[in-house]
Amino acid sequence: MSTAQTAVAPAGLGQSVALLVRWRVRSNASQFPLLFAVQIAVSVLLVLGLGMFVGNPPELFARYLTTGAGTAALLTVALIVTSQSVSQMKENGSLAWMKTWPVARTALVLAEVTMWTALVLPGLVLGWIIGAARFHVSISPRPWIILVVLVVALTATSLGYSYAVLLHPQIANVIGQLLTFVVLMFSPVSFPAERLPGWLQTIHHFLPIEPMAELMRAGVMPEAFSVTTRSVVVLTIWVVAAVGGAEASLRRRL
Repeated sequence: MSTAQTAVAPAGLGQSVALLVRWRVRSNASQFPLLFAVQIAVSVLLVLGLGMFVGNPPELFARYLTTGAGTAALLTVALIVTSQSVSQMKENGSLAWMKTWPVARTALVLAEVTMWTALVLPGLVLGWIIGAARFHVSISPRPWIILVVLVVALTATSLGYSYAVLLHPQIANVIGQLLTFVVLMFSPVSFPAERLPGWLQTIHHFLPIEPMAELMRAGVMPEAFSVTTRSVVVLTIWVVAAVGGAEASLRRRL
């Protein structure tokens, strides 16, 4: 531990994140090939599975399906894989050990965001490509989609990190699975918000999922979708609250 502290002590935030990512990657090296394959499969199968379910949908619905699969895959990693990984670190004591390192608590969260975003990114892009081919729609990603992906990943990962740190591992895993079910079935990610009951539409006005999906759609298909000011404001509030919550949760005693 003293060696790690000596190495990290003079490092800035960027260097600390890089060091933590290297350590986390080496710790999970045996699991990454399987996790990588699973994330590729999630993105592809969401597109193909929904395609078999809906057949040949109208163009607008096809665009939602194409852009929504990647968003759902990204949120799945952030909410389930991240929380499971953090729960595992809690149980084996590595999270408590990492908290003794002289690095900012933000670096711990950013390291998780960096690692899991890099893992899901190929599946995210492949899902868009296969969706466009399957539903015969065009995609034209804008450069700022990279920033959107990072913001979505940061927000969702921070939320997953927070409840995984604060809750018992079994409870955290159940919540992660429940949230994934909500994202896939009851959130306007792969379909328009108008398909939801009015009361659920109102709830989603204050949750981050709809703004995330809206920004992702506009970044991949800017000719078909736009971004509202409300979505930008809501997601900005959530990303600040999520990162702050993750930092606060790490300051609690495990």
